[in-house]
Amino acid sequence: MQVSISIDNAATVVPFAGDGPVRGEGFRTIEVLEGSSVTVDAGVIAGIGSKDGGADCVIDATGCTVVPGFVDPHTHLPFFGWRADEDAARLSGLRYETLHKESGGIFRSQRLLAEASDTEVLAFASDMAASMLRKGTTTFETKSGYGLSIDGELRQLRLARDLAVAVPQTVVTTCLAAHACPPDKSEGEWIGEIAETLLPQVASEGLAHAVDIYVESIAFQLEHAARLKTTTDELGLRMRMHADQLEDSQAASFAARWGLQSADHLNHTSLAAVGDIAAGDTAAVLLPGATFTLRQNKKPPARNLIEEGAIVALGTDLNPGTSPIHSMPFAIALACRLYGLRPLEALAAATVNAAYTIGLDVVVGRIVEGRRADLVLLDVPDFESMPYRPDHDAVVAVVCDGELVHVAPGAEERVTR
Repeated sequence: MQVSISIDNAATVVPFAGDGPVRGEGFRTIEVLEGSSVTVDAGVIAGIGSKDGGADCVIDATGCTVVPGFVDPHTHLPFFGWRADEDAARLSGLRYETLHKESGGIFRSQRLLAEASDTEVLAFASDMAASMLRKGTTTFETKSGYGLSIDGELRQLRLARDLAVAVPQTVVTTCLAAHACPPDKSEGEWIGEIAETLLPQVASEGLAHAVDIYVESIAFQLEHAARLKTTTDELGLRMRMHADQLEDSQAASFAARWGLQSADHLNHTSLAAVGDIAAGDTAAVLLPGATFTLRQNKKPPARNLIEEGAIVALGTDLNPGTSPIHSMPFAIALACRLYGLRPLEALAAATVNAAYTIGLDVVVGRIVEGRRADLVLLDVPDFESMPYRPDHDAVVAVVCDGELVHVAPGAEERVTR
């Protein structure tokens, strides 16, 4: 049940007031309010600055920072099971591309998902979502891509829809049928089936808000992306792209020129492509969890993207193979250490810009009057301190859709009901 909440005496609040994504000069002028309070009523932000003495629930935020709920714009939920042995194999020198070609990787997750019941998959995914919530993630994206057949992809998308109903977070879904090519088909044949059979059904049932494609030499090519772009335009679906993760395929540049919603990964993106991205409205989604897990030496040109004015977002890439990471605070810490983001830049990328990436920037990602009340209370006096201790669980409390859904052990004395 939604109640009125007053979060009082915060050391700092980072609201991201205004409209649109943070980019360019906006990254350098992020406002931080000191000694402020945030009030919530009827599920939305009621005010910033003054306390609500008559609130049903009062949270003492002394010494803490209040930020918008984290938005994870790139996960691969719902999946089933992990692939820890593959990680051990990579640590012994086996390349990810080799695992993929030997029917491991994505193909193994496809088999695990197919063998699990709907009940098992939903229980597994719901547990992950609950853990994400405790880490402050109040909105996240889900994907298909482990079905690898028309029926398998539809099943995974419907499971994602069921997950969205089962969890308190806001959930949006992407169709990533073009994740890998089924062994019994050519890339062109599978893309044709996706375009002609799967996507019309997806659009008819409202199963996804966007379509994604994995553009790499081990997966699909730009010509296949162009085919899907034609279909998504006809069906009114957004389009995203896994781009330049393992090599410079010029995918990020094409994603920007085509006006796609996002280009994700970008480890091998060229400086020329940075200019294309910065010139448009395609979000550059950084996924340091995958860089960390795969021990990639090549990093995205993150500072160039920020300094040239790109819309930079940040996600976990939660998946069972290349980024078994579900914590947005940890993703923020990795982005600061591996990619050179400043803490407040990473926060903007993990909230308002991540919301933009999934089409929800007018709903979540900011602490603004009238917006959905998704808030995270952190036990640091300013956000610059948070990435400093990457293994420290800084989340004190989480408000999701106007409800206090999590209070960390030992922090109960901060809450008066």
